[in-house]
Amino acid sequence: MPRMLDVSDEVRAEIGDEEADRLLAGENAPGSYDCTSCRTPGDSGQERTSTVLFIGDETAVLAFAHATCLPSQVVQVTEEQLQGAVKSITGDRVDLEPDAIVPEQAVLGVTSGLVLIAGELHPALVVEPTGPIVRPGAVGAGDDFLPLLIEQGFMPATELADVPPVLHGWSVLLAMGQLHAVLQPGPNGGQPIAWWQAHQPLLVTDGWRAAANKHQQVLMFAAPVGSIGRQPREDLLRDALDKAAANGKLVAAALPLAGT
Repeated sequence: MPRMLDVSDEVRAEIGDEEADRLLAGENAPGSYDCTSCRTPGDSGQERTSTVLFIGDETAVLAFAHATCLPSQVVQVTEEQLQGAVKSITGDRVDLEPDAIVPEQAVLGVTSGLVLIAGELHPALVVEPTGPIVRPGAVGAGDDFLPLLIEQGFMPATELADVPPVLHGWSVLLAMGQLHAVLQPGPNGGQPIAWWQAHQPLLVTDGWRAAANKHQQVLMFAAPVGSIGRQPREDLLRDALDKAAANGKLVAAALPLAGT
């Protein structure tokens, strides 16, 4: 049966009209899938679903996402990112190269929200990967996401009672009222580089932007996969943050604001 799929022009250009039409007709698209953004189940027969094409140097993967999480788009990644460190896509993949074993691209899920600390609202970004983050070159299936961030200067947060200390050298890039990137210091003191960059600029609320302009900084909280989840409301997001902090699965820092 036909699927409620969004196939953008750029995705169609990469996979071809024939493949795109087969997807839209429901021939190659799964009914149920795990969203490549928020990792919760979706159903392309019941809700609008985006096709997201990850392209490496030699391999391509077509994944699926809730249309409310991601628009249909092409994402350029390195072949190492595409082939390494993450478990294989199973139910939510279409192999464009039949002989290729294509794993899922690990991405950082970023949620914006206002967090109340000491009676004042602060703009916050909550970062949670879609899978375990392994230290480069490490052997095994551990999760080094928080230790890697602590090495960069983020501090463990056991409760959200005080604003975390400023992490100099890092910043949050806001341009024309939209969130573009989280920047980290460049190598050898060079120009800052993107630690996380939005595939397309993310909208933030007027209240979030006003709080960011007031404080001239954004609080960033990070937790390992499965600690926060996708929360539809800020009160639920706060509850999830408090729980992650109490369980020792949260790090935080205040990042200066770049842009307006």
